[in-house]
Amino acid sequence: AGGLKQGGFRGIRYDDSDVFKVIEGAAYTLALERNPKLEKYLDDVIGKIAAAQEDDGYLFTARTINPDKPARDAGATRWSFLQHSHELYNVGHMDEAAVAYFEATGKRNLLEVALKNAGLIDSTFGPGKRRDVPGHEEIEIGLVKLYRTTRDDRYLELAKFFIDERGNAAGHKLYGEYAQDHKPVTEQGEPLGHAVRACYLYSGMADVAALTGDKGYIQALDRIWQNLVSTRMYLTGGIGAEAGHEGFGPEYHLPNATAYNETCAAVGLALWNQRMFQLHGDSKYVDLLERVIYNGFLSGVSLTGDRFFYPNPLASDGKTKFNHGSLERSPWFNTACCPVNIVRFVPSIAGYIYAQRDDAAYVNLFVDGAGVIRRKDNNLKLAQQTRYPWDGRVRISVEPEKPESFALHVRIPGWVVGQPVASDLYRYKNAEAGSPSIKVNGKTVKPKLEKGYARIERKWKAGDTVEVDLPMPVRQVTAHKKVKEDAGRIALERGPLVYCVEGIDHGGQVSQLTLASGTQWQAEYQTGLLGRVIVLKGANPGHEKASAITAIPYYAWNNRGPGEMAVWLPIRQPLARLRNGEGAEQ
Repeated sequence: AGGLKQGGFRGIRYDDSDVFKVIEGAAYTLALERNPKLEKYLDDVIGKIAAAQEDDGYLFTARTINPDKPARDAGATRWSFLQHSHELYNVGHMDEAAVAYFEATGKRNLLEVALKNAGLIDSTFGPGKRRDVPGHEEIEIGLVKLYRTTRDDRYLELAKFFIDERGNAAGHKLYGEYAQDHKPVTEQGEPLGHAVRACYLYSGMADVAALTGDKGYIQALDRIWQNLVSTRMYLTGGIGAEAGHEGFGPEYHLPNATAYNETCAAVGLALWNQRMFQLHGDSKYVDLLERVIYNGFLSGVSLTGDRFFYPNPLASDGKTKFNHGSLERSPWFNTACCPVNIVRFVPSIAGYIYAQRDDAAYVNLFVDGAGVIRRKDNNLKLAQQTRYPWDGRVRISVEPEKPESFALHVRIPGWVVGQPVASDLYRYKNAEAGSPSIKVNGKTVKPKLEKGYARIERKWKAGDTVEVDLPMPVRQVTAHKKVKEDAGRIALERGPLVYCVEGIDHGGQVSQLTLASGTQWQAEYQTGLLGRVIVLKGANPGHEKASAITAIPYYAWNNRGPGEMAVWLPIRQPLARLRNGEGAEQ
């Protein structure tokens, strides 16, 4: 596309976005630790991107390489097939990468490409101009990031325009529920259609609402979020029950073996919930973010880091090739959005650990390491020592450069207080609330809880410590009675982790496993298994030998080869009895 070599277009029209997502992920790693070799490599790639940009700012290699014969589904001419061309989707990811690279290195090479492209789009779309919208949302997020970097109002206004035009039949032929284009966004109240598209739209709406105070956006987001966590979300934080359109099904339709739960959708849900926390300051959004990180997202990548799931089901018969034609994780996919979303999401997690607002600092995620919060005229270093998620003990060192009075908000996860999610979609059978222990400088305190946070307000000085101990009993989870596939079944959790059973630990099969209501569970730390994990060992009273069950963290399944797997296990009521000494159950 840049004229640097001969050849035609190969691949799929949205492959450009994969390059941009890798650059974004690489930029986040550079922000954590400079790497001259990686930086030089990225500058070379960015040079090729700049060369591929047309003089007026247009950037879409699927057409530029051969405008007379563009790639399939790219549209005959510019902007002629926005429903599926991904022209705007691609450059939205470029905008995100450009801002990330600029913030990490101070270099404007990719940022200038993005700004030139955004200028073209602004001259093409808007009130009194073309009033179409992208079929796949993403540019809205990228434009807001350009606005935050440049403070050029055009980009924020254009992002809002694209959002407001959804569901407006006066400007374009509506794309329907699949693309969240069936009614204006402020009238929407449930998550519908393609799950990734939906989460990117909701993230963009949250960004614009945060900057404009648009109450209509916020009210719609609150309605959609509550419907999702109440009726359309898996225990793992996965979303998108149906493979056909990679999206949401009806309320309470949550099949396990055929669950799609695209890895990209988990990333999108995490991005949206981080923004919902920033809007409302409520820990329930971080609880869901954490659930996604340790479960619904993490299962999408192997322990070796180089093989991937596209869908993430909650049950497997060990025979159905659910992963786009494979029983196991794959090194790549023709549509490679999931691997590269992992590449950009993992290093971005560092930015979700802490937060600040006015006179408060927030500890949201429990991660061993340190970070610095830049406050008005003070730098606050927070350092954590913890083995979380295996252990609930967290030691937080509070190190302001100079003494300062402020409130430290430490998240108390919902699973600690007996609430797996902020709805009745899932409940703990043993629902009693846990009792977290909090000490400041070695002395027990009982701080006030605000929106799920322990608020510790005092004048902090270097050397102060906060010790938090979050109890981690094994929890048995039940689903709402309307979730038919989980009726009469339980799932297992410990701390933030959802567990599953695999055939390799049970003679090759899990379909025959059942639990007695009195099953006792022990947590065992095993250093030689699955990169060091805590497994759950269960035995039914009086039938230990016949009923021994081993559960592993859900994220780690399928790392020892394909086989049967289940998150939800049937409960025997009453206790099954051995018959004729043959181990048959009745």
